[in-house]
Amino acid sequence: MKTKRLKYLSFSSLFMLGLCSCATLPKGAEAVTPFDKEKYLGKWYEIARLDFKFERDLNNTTAVYSLNENGTIKVDNQGYNTKTGEWSQAIGKAKFVGESTVGRLKVSFFGPFYTGYNVLAIDEEYKYALIAGENLKYLWILARETTIPAEIKDEYLHIAKEIGYSTNELLWVEHNMKK
Repeated sequence: MKTKRLKYLSFSSLFMLGLCSCATLPKGAEAVTPFDKEKYLGKWYEIARLDFKFERDLNNTTAVYSLNENGTIKVDNQGYNTKTGEWSQAIGKAKFVGESTVGRLKVSFFGPFYTGYNVLAIDEEYKYALIAGENLKYLWILARETTIPAEIKDEYLHIAKEIGYSTNELLWVEHNMKK
């Protein structure tokens, strides 16, 4: 399979479309406090998302977070495009909006333009996470494995519904290939 690098692809931590340098939370949402950056680093599988153009037709989507030398977080998103039969990749960076103990970041895949990346829920072991973009158009459920327990799924769906997300529109991602 061919690997194709796309400048504008973003997922799991892809919150592109917000073309301002500020990062916001959806009304009624709160970022996780305390948040442990070191425990969050590593590979995450996208379990579900509200679909949008930069992830359309992608399955097997993952995000790998690592530290850059300058202290920002490297974001390496990948997914398999079911229409083209090619792997896609987007490399970006994330910065904390305030204190690094609060799960409120901003992500950029477009140079100086950032958008919100907000950790709304995470378990104590950092195995499952609920992520919101800057508004009700962007939502992700992530896990360290390709599946998530029903009780975690139900809890995260409840949190998202309370904020105002249309959880019935979530796309449940297939993980049936390895790169």
